[in-house]
Amino acid sequence: MIEIRQFYSPNFDLNKRKKENIKFLVFHYTGMKTEKSALKRLSSKKSKVSSHYFIKKNGSIINLVPDLYISWHAGISFWKKLKKLNKYSIGIEIHNPGHRHGYESFNKKQINSVKYLSLKLAKKYNIKSEQYLGHSDVAPDRKKDPGEKFPWEFLSKYRIGVWHSLDKKILKKFRLKKTNNAEKKIFLNNLIKIGYFLKKKEINSISFAIKAFQRRFRPQLVNGKADLECLKISKNLIKNSNN
Repeated sequence: MIEIRQFYSPNFDLNKRKKENIKFLVFHYTGMKTEKSALKRLSSKKSKVSSHYFIKKNGSIINLVPDLYISWHAGISFWKKLKKLNKYSIGIEIHNPGHRHGYESFNKKQINSVKYLSLKLAKKYNIKSEQYLGHSDVAPDRKKDPGEKFPWEFLSKYRIGVWHSLDKKILKKFRLKKTNNAEKKIFLNNLIKIGYFLKKKEINSISFAIKAFQRRFRPQLVNGKADLECLKISKNLIKNSNN
């Protein structure tokens, strides 16, 4: 058992929410050079940001905001028909310097703590595998975290997030193979079915959503371009979600 200690942040809504309002877990990286600076920011009134939990590099877990209070972690965010995901989620920050400061792989102790905490919260709030999200999933135009090094495939083995069931070697053959207009349209519609928010008439919005999808489900290449590999993954994810 991993100990969870308290170090409360003042950055949360004062109104308590109902247990059944918690529908998602949203993973973040801190994106700061040191744990000390990250923890200071998450607990400073001036920053106006927080999360419910903070996972340190050594795997220890700090509870910053009690679960039934809304922490300020997701910001302007969308998933499926919902917006303002703070209302419906628990935010988990994992220390990592992020893309700006030398993005690193998450270590085994951190991943073990992610697994422990996720399963604990899933049991408490009935979180399903498709209800684990990354910050970039819900805010693709603003965020990259937890990024392409977050081990979604590994965690999906414990029903923490979803993953496709396609053969990797076969799938790789379709990487960088261009989609025609009809196939691209199917892919973009699949993104919406999965949960991503995109404005179809805005090229930047589409590119950001594709990058978020790739960071999550095709981390080997994040280029914002829909190829046949991405299309096949999206089809498989939707097929599996309907089973």
